[in-house]
Amino acid sequence: MKGIEIRRLMQNEEVPYELLLLADPSIDIVKDYVSRGEIVVANYIGELIGVYVLIKTRPLTMELVNIAVNEKYQGKGIGKKLIFDAIKRAKEENIKVLQVGTGNSSLSQLALYQKCGFNICGVDRDFFIKHYKEEIIENGIRCKDMIRLEMDL
Repeated sequence: MKGIEIRRLMQNEEVPYELLLLADPSIDIVKDYVSRGEIVVANYIGELIGVYVLIKTRPLTMELVNIAVNEKYQGKGIGKKLIFDAIKRAKEENIKVLQVGTGNSSLSQLALYQKCGFNICGVDRDFFIKHYKEEIIENGIRCKDMIRLEMDL
């Protein structure tokens, strides 16, 4: 899709929680990392269609903690554009490692991150059982473990 504008969310703009909750069902967890991160949004013809949040986790490491695309725009390459934008921004900050985590049941996200150059580096066992009140079922699979991926920049 052409004509997509990707930019930092301005301080006077509302945080797009509805969109962020597509990728992470816990409002408390979303509010926590939003307060610590940089929010980047994608607009298309005046409509907010995507968002991601980057947080600095260590001196030379950032994590892409949420990436979400409006459901009617999914499957059109917008997620990939957002990931490549996050990579570009991290490089501009002289970050050396970019990380991302996703659920063991998030099959299309796991494929997307690997297609974009991330490699699996670990598993946080029972992450979603310990940190989320509600059970998460995706693709007919219970989401229990956080699959960790990273990329050297």
